Amino acid sequence: MTDSSALDPEDRKIVTLARSARARNGVPEGAAVRDETGRTYVAGTVALDSLRLSALRTAVAMAVASGAKSLEAAAVVSDSDAVSDEDRAAVRDLGGAGTPVLLAGPDGTVRATVTAG
Repeated sequence: MTDSSALDPEDRKIVTLARSARARNGVPEGAAVRDETGRTYVAGTVALDSLRLSALRTAVAMAVASGAKSLEAAAVVSDSDAVSDEDRAAVRDLGGAGTPVLLAGPDGTVRATVTAG
């Protein structure tokens, strides 16, 4: 477990944004990513009959669609104990293997920090 109060303020911000997206939309996951300019992109799980995307993949897609060239960090709020390989791959595709991915529980407590690689 990571002490969330010890997080960089910008990392704490994306965890808070991810948590808010999850709660506001009533979805299983919320995610947020920060691009190379400091802009943030926030998303929740997409669960349509014809389209299924995790919150983190949706946030990465939003960043790409908005012109982001790279990612500095990503955060996902979930009941899950791990960040899926597919989610890490999406972050890696845009941000590179060393991009940190924060995994937090629904209460916002960061449980793990992994790299996209």
